[in-house]
Amino acid sequence: MEEIKVFCPATIANIACGFDVLGLCLDNPGDEMIIKKTSKKGVHITKIEGQDLPLETEKNVAGVAALALLNEYKPIDFGFEIEIYKKIKPGSGIGSSAASAAGVVFGINKLLNNAFNSNDLIKFGMQGEQLASGALHADNVAPALLGGFTLVRSYSPLDVLKLPTPNQLHATVIHPQIEVKTADARSVLKHNVPLKKAIVQWGNVGGLISGLYTNDYDLISRSLHDEIVEPLRSVLIPGFAMVKQASINVGALGSGISGSGPSIFALSKGEETAKLVGKKMSEVYKNFNVDFDVHVSKIKTTGVHEI
Repeated sequence: MEEIKVFCPATIANIACGFDVLGLCLDNPGDEMIIKKTSKKGVHITKIEGQDLPLETEKNVAGVAALALLNEYKPIDFGFEIEIYKKIKPGSGIGSSAASAAGVVFGINKLLNNAFNSNDLIKFGMQGEQLASGALHADNVAPALLGGFTLVRSYSPLDVLKLPTPNQLHATVIHPQIEVKTADARSVLKHNVPLKKAIVQWGNVGGLISGLYTNDYDLISRSLHDEIVEPLRSVLIPGFAMVKQASINVGALGSGISGSGPSIFALSKGEETAKLVGKKMSEVYKNFNVDFDVHVSKIKTTGVHEI
């Protein structure tokens, strides 16, 4: 194989109670990438459409992730050219950088006859995430590569688990066109957490995972509560509380900040409810002088794939 075209899905990280450890994969939106073997050594980004992002390899998330992979591969006398077609807006909170990082390591690995396993690919993708946010986190890259829900059980050593996906579960995401940089969203977080709040959070993480395994939508709903991060970050997102309440009022299981924001997500049982949630989210944001996008998606049980 000399060339591959891949679909790189959007993702939701944290999922309320699982800061930096839980994530899920969306059916839409998603980027596309074309990766080609070339006689010119190294990694070369030749085209980016859809967003104004750097072509320089060391300044691009995809380039950094690709270099991380090749640094652990045996010497080769060829290189790679990368074309990126961005449909996930950077800074949206639905894994734009993770899509680029996951897509490129998946594609190059295919062209290298699957030299690395999925855990390796997540590790390489995390290097791209560090460029984007300043932190080595895997809660977007992991679901982008594996699909479905994922849990990062440990970062040292890296240990990532794929969790079950109840088949009626749908996600609704509203992306207000304001910028909340991941690095800025991290800067508002506290380094020390009161034990009482930590205990509540642990219970919710365990409850959410149990609900996924048992298809218990009521348990999932009760567990979609963030005691630690959301209270600090929600002030960066205008209308957050109104959108969250409007979603729950029409049947959403729960709602919260998608990644570091500004997108807000809700999980629902069934597509009909998920679409109604999207309608109510839109009604709230029509009262603000802010453009927005709404995405309604099933949970995508496979990650990056060849197209």
